[in-house]
Amino acid sequence: MGILDKYIDNPILLKAIEVLIVIAVCVLLNIIVNIVFKKISKRKDAINIKFFKSLLRVVIFAVCIYQILTLFSFTKDISKTLMQSSALLLAIATFAAQHALGNVISGLFLSASKPYEINDKVKVVSGGTILAEGNVADISIRHTIIRTYDGQSCIIPNSIMDSSVIVNTNYTKDVGNFLEVEISYDSDVELASHLLKDIIVKHPKTLNTEEKTNVFLKEIASSGLILKATVWSPTVDDSFMACSDIRKEVLKVFKAHNIEIPYDIITIKTTE
Repeated sequence: MGILDKYIDNPILLKAIEVLIVIAVCVLLNIIVNIVFKKISKRKDAINIKFFKSLLRVVIFAVCIYQILTLFSFTKDISKTLMQSSALLLAIATFAAQHALGNVISGLFLSASKPYEINDKVKVVSGGTILAEGNVADISIRHTIIRTYDGQSCIIPNSIMDSSVIVNTNYTKDVGNFLEVEISYDSDVELASHLLKDIIVKHPKTLNTEEKTNVFLKEIASSGLILKATVWSPTVDDSFMACSDIRKEVLKVFKAHNIEIPYDIITIKTTE
């Protein structure tokens, strides 16, 4: 920044302006990064985009700090020594911040392999214990944020995410969900099976067809006969909604065709 030396004689004021220029450039670069990644995210909200945005902002911040250090004589020699001793610096930094670096490296692996994406429904299991279950909200260079179904946010280090079992319900294309309906022994089994199949096939959120939908008699239970079918949907949300609607429709259709759904009756006898 030797150009400023021609116009400013005060060394303190000169250094202050140079620091402000470096900070302004850092802020400007961060704004550009936010704008660019915001446009990219509109097309694809992927975890690798989120991760590299966080990584790039950290690099910009580190370069900004380094540039500020080189502006002052008493820190310039220190910064040069540190840069020349990069191997020693790397060894010290690796030892001192091994957990933090582990999270960064795990974040790189996660963004490359993509076991989950933003808004995916996941379950994080480690050693048989469920650490978190919900929707992936965000990922940074250090951690992944999972928004649980009750509205809380679980902040899990990337190293734990990388070493845990990730159950991702959005990873497969279609979702199958078992649906069971119990009818009384006096009901027409064939008619009930036909009606249940028809309700499943006609629902707009199911992928079931007449040819690929089967209704089985799963069990002869103590209180009735249990019919079972598989409801196929594009996503988990569609599956929950479809199964709920199908159960409601079953209640109406079965009642209209005199197909009884059994329920427990408790008889209480009293003595005077």
